Amino acid sequence: MIDKAAIANPKTHYGNGRAATRGFIQQRVTGALNIVFALFMIWFVVAMAGAADAAARIALIRNPIVAIGLILLIVNVAIHMRIGMHDVIEDYINKGPRNTLANTANLAFVALVVLLVVGSVLKVLFWG
Repeated sequence: MIDKAAIANPKTHYGNGRAATRGFIQQRVTGALNIVFALFMIWFVVAMAGAADAAARIALIRNPIVAIGLILLIVNVAIHMRIGMHDVIEDYINKGPRNTLANTANLAFVALVVLLVVGSVLKVLFWG
C-alpha cells in the first residue's frame, strides 16, 4: 500500500519534485538536440572522409563554424550523459556516501571529458 501522505510530503525520501522535473526536461531537450547534432556529425564524418590529406582535415576543423559545432556537440552530449548516469546512480545505489561518491565521480568524469575534447578542438582551432 502506498502512503500518499508520505509521497506528498517533500521532506520524505522521494526527492525534490522541482529538481526531478528539471532533470526530466533537460534530458529530453538534450536528447532532441542530440538528433540535430547527429546530422551535424554525419556531415562532419563524410567531410573528413572526403578530405584529401591531413592538412585539409585540419582546415575543416579550423573553420570557426565547425569548431563551434563540435564544442556544442560535446557539451550537449556530456550534459545528456551526466543526467542519464545520475538517474542510474539514483535508481541503483542506495542513498549515503556511496551515492555521493558515485555522483561526484560521474561529474568529474564528465568534466574531464569536456575539458579534454574542448581543449583539443581549441588547440586545433588556434594552433593548428
